[in-house]
Amino acid sequence: MSGTSWTHLIRFVAVEDGLEHLGQICNPPEVGDVGLASLRGEEIKAYLVTGSVFDGRVTDKVMTVSRRSLPPQSTRWNVSKNKPAAPGQQLLSPLRSSQVPVIRCLGLNYRDHAREANMEVPAQPVLFLKPRTALSGPRPEKTPVPRAAQDGSSDYEAELVVVVGRDVRDAGEGDAMDCVLGYTAGNDVSARTHQWRSSQWCFSKVAGFDGSCPIGPALVSRSAITDPQSLGIKATLSGATVQDSSTSQMIFSVAKTIAFLSQGITIERGTLIMMGTPPGIGAMRDPKVWLKDGDDMRVWIEGIGTLVNEIYYE
Repeated sequence: MSGTSWTHLIRFVAVEDGLEHLGQICNPPEVGDVGLASLRGEEIKAYLVTGSVFDGRVTDKVMTVSRRSLPPQSTRWNVSKNKPAAPGQQLLSPLRSSQVPVIRCLGLNYRDHAREANMEVPAQPVLFLKPRTALSGPRPEKTPVPRAAQDGSSDYEAELVVVVGRDVRDAGEGDAMDCVLGYTAGNDVSARTHQWRSSQWCFSKVAGFDGSCPIGPALVSRSAITDPQSLGIKATLSGATVQDSSTSQMIFSVAKTIAFLSQGITIERGTLIMMGTPPGIGAMRDPKVWLKDGDDMRVWIEGIGTLVNEIYYE
């Protein structure tokens, strides 16, 4: 393994030294879903990766993901300050917030979601932004719903997340994928009451709220996912499947989106692009389904694994 590029990257706290590291999951096909393995408390081993997420190289040194729970103060935005963290392994968000200049997001980017919402398919991407302070990681880190959004309208959105590996500007659709570092799973937690009060979504997508954009459990390289437009994507809420679709339903592909976003604008290294959500969001259900304190929220994407979070009302 020594000297090779990573394909299935995790950021974690190691048993061996109690420190944070990057690692290449050992035998990813055999390990299966690292998010669920972590939840079950199974032993997870990884080859140490030296360097950063952008230039890391795999070594022969094997380390073990810690099974100790995170202390409350260790969550970046103190989302668990007044409540103990759930037990589980110490998988962290694949990227630190300091490595992410901005989170760019697409709305209404699945044909089946547009039909669900009785809305026309957009002629160009519907865009909004999230600040990097919204970034958080998998369980045991919790997904907070702040007091400003505790009105019974907090919603989930399972999404494929693209991580940009180098600065890009004025990319053509044919070469847009060259800037992609990899893919992970994300949840665009949204406060519908605030969203519907304004034409601007940046505050309302619980989005602008701290810690409310969990991603993970792993970052999978572009070389390991050759076609991001053919992946199953699913969300479950407290055991019930609430979203179940495929990225083939996207209106604007990853390549089209990067080409569009980079017109006259530099997309900086580390930018996250959230590619929109399939049908089944709580706001479109009858009866409507909202996120409650203590809910078990999971986002699964084929080839990436399951992002598991507990919803926490601050």
